[in-house]
Amino acid sequence: MSLFVWVMMGIAVWHFAVWVPDKFWGGIVGAFVAAIIGAVIVGFCLAGFKIIGRHDLYIGLALEAIPGALIALAASWYFGRHFEAHPRRRHRGPRPARSRA
Repeated sequence: MSLFVWVMMGIAVWHFAVWVPDKFWGGIVGAFVAAIIGAVIVGFCLAGFKIIGRHDLYIGLALEAIPGALIALAASWYFGRHFEAHPRRRHRGPRPARSRA
């Protein structure tokens, strides 16, 4: 049940991504995935690497996922901004050999 709480909190934090310029790695869908993964990873680590059942939930579990979602969104935004500023060069195949005449 705690996994469900962490995913929902990641989605809730993701909704605030509309207030920053869309430079996320993978666009808004990449930000969605990053927020969920970040919330789940940090929530799982703070819960002692176990999934807490329905009867042991408390409000702190939801709050533990917020930093993970924010960190993941920030990382996605910085990676996206970097890749937008420095695009990869396209490889066009082998170059023909030059003849020296």
